[in-house]
Amino acid sequence: MSVIWYPEAAKRLRQVVSYILTEYGSKSCTKFLKEAYRTERLLAKNPYLGHVEPLLADAPVQYRSIVVNRLNKIVYWINGDVIEVVDFWDTRREPTKQAQQTIESLNLESLNNEKP
Repeated sequence: MSVIWYPEAAKRLRQVVSYILTEYGSKSCTKFLKEAYRTERLLAKNPYLGHVEPLLADAPVQYRSIVVNRLNKIVYWINGDVIEVVDFWDTRREPTKQAQQTIESLNLESLNNEKP
């Protein structure tokens, strides 16, 4: 399967890479990128490896997530023979806020209106 990254997901990945490079140096940044690419390759071979993302359970498609390292995870969905990475979450941040940002970036605002 092929893997494509939505612009917002790629932007968030670049932000994390920039932060790691600035704060921890190139060695840590290289290690992180290897982990991220390794996870992407795993997904390409095993698209159902990630768990269904409970914070996006009401979405019209089934969003899944997989942990890259203990601090980040990839949020994606399977569209035929393509894995579409829709977001890249920092697991230290408030999860419901990140889910809200994902919903907004994907124009899924109707999910918020349906919840009591």
